[in-house]
Amino acid sequence: MAPSFGALRWEVEHGVGTITLDRPDALNSLDATLKRELLAVLREAERDPAVRAVILTGAGRAFCAGQDLKERLGPDAAPLDVEVRERYVPIVLAIRRLSKPVIAAVNGVAAGAGAALAFACDLRIAADGASFVLAFGRIGLAPDSGASWFLPRLVGLAYAAELLYLPDSMPATEALRIGLVSRVVPAAELMPQAQALAGRLAHGAPRAMALTKRALERSLEVGLEEALDHEASLQGIAGRTADHAEGIAAFLEKRPPRFTGE
Repeated sequence: MAPSFGALRWEVEHGVGTITLDRPDALNSLDATLKRELLAVLREAERDPAVRAVILTGAGRAFCAGQDLKERLGPDAAPLDVEVRERYVPIVLAIRRLSKPVIAAVNGVAAGAGAALAFACDLRIAADGASFVLAFGRIGLAPDSGASWFLPRLVGLAYAAELLYLPDSMPATEALRIGLVSRVVPAAELMPQAQALAGRLAHGAPRAMALTKRALERSLEVGLEEALDHEASLQGIAGRTADHAEGIAAFLEKRPPRFTGE
């Protein structure tokens, strides 16, 4: 039986799992419950063979406003380094280690750690009214949740520094110009386009998708020769799969492949 959640919605259809952060009155800010459920649903997505691609989005007018600051005022709030290590780091790593591609469908503002969640995804598309803001400095904090790691790799050091040092909001059109998102669409088209993109990914060979994600991740950390050797190793794994044999057969028979993940 699929787990039930209170602070988010989890739906699986046609190979696509959709995670909708569902605290719209709080701009989907991350409280303890939502952080716990988000980690749990990412683990569920990894375990479920019916899920071949994942969409992460928000309910209402925000994608995710980052940490719920009201929660930080509570008497039992953990020190920030503990909170980041125990709550945020596992979520970011779960997204990156998920063997399935993850699309951030950014429907509104993505702020602080909420923006970092979008950065951690494999692909980002945004509604035309969406925006990104890394206003950690506005409340006297440094970036966390991988923001300082992802941003330079996505947009280069100069744009990353501007986003991290200044509290300014970056509109979706500017995010598209600098390569932070791959497409900007009218708000009404965001989920249909995200679902169409996820559907295309879900029809791919699951093992090949997972290996491609591993190759991209490794390429950020190693030199060319090591990357070439890693690609060769991954290709050896892919070449022994039933999906590779099916892909060749489908090509020769001029028909769509039927990938099973084997």
